[in-house]
Amino acid sequence: MSDAPLQPDRQILMGHIREFGKRVKLSGTAEELESFKYLERQIASYGYRTKLLLHDAYISLPGRAAVEIGGNAVRCITHSMSVSTPGEGISAEVIYVAEGAEADLEGIDVEGHIILVDGIATEDVAALASARGAIGQIHVSPNEHLYEMCVSPVWGSPSQHTRTQLPKTAICTISRDDGERLRQACRAAKAPVARLTTEVDTGWRKTPILVAELSPGDRPDAPFVLFSGHHDTWHYGVMDNGGANATMLEAARLLAERRESWRRGLRICFWSGHSHGRYSGSAWYADEYWDELEQRCVAHVNVDSTGGAGADILTNSSVIEELKAVAARAVETVTGQVHRGRRHGRAADQSFWGVGIPSMFGSLSHQPPGPVKMLTALGWWWHTPHDTEEHIDPANLQRDTEIVLRVLGELLDAPILPLDYTAYAASLKDELSSLNGKLAGRLDIDKLISVADELHRAPMPSMRPRVRERRTQMQSTTAFGRRPASSFR
Repeated sequence: MSDAPLQPDRQILMGHIREFGKRVKLSGTAEELESFKYLERQIASYGYRTKLLLHDAYISLPGRAAVEIGGNAVRCITHSMSVSTPGEGISAEVIYVAEGAEADLEGIDVEGHIILVDGIATEDVAALASARGAIGQIHVSPNEHLYEMCVSPVWGSPSQHTRTQLPKTAICTISRDDGERLRQACRAAKAPVARLTTEVDTGWRKTPILVAELSPGDRPDAPFVLFSGHHDTWHYGVMDNGGANATMLEAARLLAERRESWRRGLRICFWSGHSHGRYSGSAWYADEYWDELEQRCVAHVNVDSTGGAGADILTNSSVIEELKAVAARAVETVTGQVHRGRRHGRAADQSFWGVGIPSMFGSLSHQPPGPVKMLTALGWWWHTPHDTEEHIDPANLQRDTEIVLRVLGELLDAPILPLDYTAYAASLKDELSSLNGKLAGRLDIDKLISVADELHRAPMPSMRPRVRERRTQMQSTTAFGRRPASSFR
């Protein structure tokens, strides 16, 4: 980045946080759309062109739920993409299956039963339980809190080809202590009977995407960096994803002040459907604007849940091999920590791999490892009603935003995109070699390994991004894709 490093304003960041704490932002609701309009007013004031898109998405909002064991009510919640039961609920014997993995289910007949599962509800367990004929799932939280989850294994809105993969079970979560009592009854071979009643509002509805763009100089068709995060929330969602939205707005404001140094444009997208539609917003956008993204988008930086209290670990956020050095430079400069990164998982609106866009981040800062096994390192309040302002650390929010600013600044300003294809080629070769050993001669992939090795040894790989940018400038279409929609200013 040119001149002195950009410094986020802590008061401005916390002003956004207080605004995001005013509304519960369920996907496709009026409250969510009202909050989207706040985003649009703010980012337009920084000089960005904005467009508020509305598109159809398959959204699932959990409603009332009840679990009864032996006639006694147990505190519970149901989940996004769980099935709704008949009004009288469903009743069946409960079978304990540990964590519900394939190995845990081996040799156990769960057809027609309700399974008891250790851990937060997940799409993997829902898929296995549905395939094996279970009619219900009771998940046991690792603590007293009940964690909201979306359990669809389908990425984005389902199609006629994938809708059969949606869960076929009624799914609830109960607390650790209630789960322990039920677990002990199962282990004592007393075969407790449970009644589950769930109401889940699932169907197609209009959801928003806010797109904001600023181009370098007078080049509206220039290649661009995609910067994104979701705006829908579980409950008030002040950290997830209010912290990231505050980071996005502040980064947009400050980066616009250095626009004269940009070599690429910046496109910012705020998604809906992340929490209640399994990334339906970003998946739709990838499909709808595929051609333009393939031709002009040079990198994707996603941001999620910044500024959490106690989130002092900044060494293992997700990043593709080509961008690991960019992430490491920013993290070490701001915090002194050595960022090693990890491979992306199925999370964080990473809907653009099929387009071939290098991507990085998602959640950036994490809690120190604890004794309780959970699916997140984002704090005990994550995905609960307790995700409110008191769990934001203003200093951490400023720190995380500074890291994001450094990453975006380098991607926008660098004469040649800092994509390390030698790191990519080395990683690809290692992965193929590992697979080759596991295949044990069943499939010959020696040619693939040879090509990966050739790519790794190829001279001057850093020149490739320049070629891509020249190509994309010649092939680009319009500044916002093939199908303009809604208001554009």
